[in-house]
Amino acid sequence: MTAKKTIDIVEKALEESKKLNRKFKENVDLVFNLKNIDMNLPKNRIDQEVILPHGRGKEAKVAIFASGELAIKSKKHVNLLIKPEEIEELSSNKKKFKKIADEHEFFIAEAPLMPTIGKSLGTVLGPRGKMPKPVPPNADVSSMVNNLRKTVKVRSKSTITFHTIAGSADMPKEHIAENIDTIIKRIEGILERGRLNIGSVYVKTTMGPSQRLI
Repeated sequence: MTAKKTIDIVEKALEESKKLNRKFKENVDLVFNLKNIDMNLPKNRIDQEVILPHGRGKEAKVAIFASGELAIKSKKHVNLLIKPEEIEELSSNKKKFKKIADEHEFFIAEAPLMPTIGKSLGTVLGPRGKMPKPVPPNADVSSMVNNLRKTVKVRSKSTITFHTIAGSADMPKEHIAENIDTIIKRIEGILERGRLNIGSVYVKTTMGPSQRLI
């Protein structure tokens, strides 16, 4: 697969999207169909986070569980700060926390809070694949958050068909194509037989028709 082919397929997907004249900014999605692989075996399931070279088009939202100095330092970098005293309240109001979990792509946390978060909020975060990443001592929170804002999750669960975001429809086609190539290389690299385990890959906008890439 050449870079030119990827760009051509992206261009076609974007052209089809324009015909629909949607009134909102569409994502560009990448859809994988695997083959000759048993997804019932946990070792074969895909659960990756990929930093896109050109970002997602719309930055991912990041929330942090933190107290003290870390809370003060991180507040201006994240979309939401959750203090330790709020964890119990959110635990007893699962509806409210489910909304928060659905609105934020990534969670990070002060390391000592991890056990409490797992016990109190793990039933909401776990199934969504959003358990927090611990913030290392003296970590550069700004850098950590900036990387997460450009990151996409690629999760297959137990199915051979899954999708992820590769950018947004208002990004340059060349940037979207580079993002796509980055994702595909990552998935190829972790599959048992590499490219041979990929049955097909499609590119599409949120509401547009699929264009076959592989």
